[in-house]
Amino acid sequence: MSIESALKDMEKWIGKEVFVSDWTEVTQEQINQFADSTKDHQWIHVDPEKAAKGPFGKTIAHGFLTLSHLPFFSYQVPLKVEGAKMAINYGLDKVRFITPVASGSKIRDRIVLTGLEQKPGNRVLVKQTHTIEIEGQDKPACIAEALGMIFF
Repeated sequence: MSIESALKDMEKWIGKEVFVSDWTEVTQEQINQFADSTKDHQWIHVDPEKAAKGPFGKTIAHGFLTLSHLPFFSYQVPLKVEGAKMAINYGLDKVRFITPVASGSKIRDRIVLTGLEQKPGNRVLVKQTHTIEIEGQDKPACIAEALGMIFF
C-alpha cells in the first residue's frame, strides 16, 4: 500500500476515538520502581505512612509515571497501518496532569486521532490525544497530545 492510500485510509479516523484500553492498576511497587529510576523519592510517592497524613490520604504516582503508560496503551490499539515499516515516538505537544493517581488506582486510556501530516522521506506525522482516566473519578489523570512518526 502506498503512503497516499494509507493516509486516505487513516484520514477517516481524524477527530474520532480510535481506542479505549482496558483498566490497569498502578501499584506502589511500580511507583517505587519509577522513583528509583528517576531518583524522585518525594515522600508523596514513596512514604505511605507520611502520605496517609498528606493531602491525598495515600501515596500518588508521579505524573511522569502516568504519562509513561502511553506506549503500553498504544501497543493495545488493534488498528494497523498497511504498508508501514515502523513507527517511533516523536514527542509531545502538550501534557497536563489533572488529577493525581493514588496508589492502587486503575487507569485506562481513551485515544483520539487528532492529526496527520505527510512529511518528506515517506513519513507521516501522527497526532493523538490521550486521555488517561482513573476508575471512579470524574476528572482524568492526564491529557497528552502525543506525536508519532510512521515510516513507509
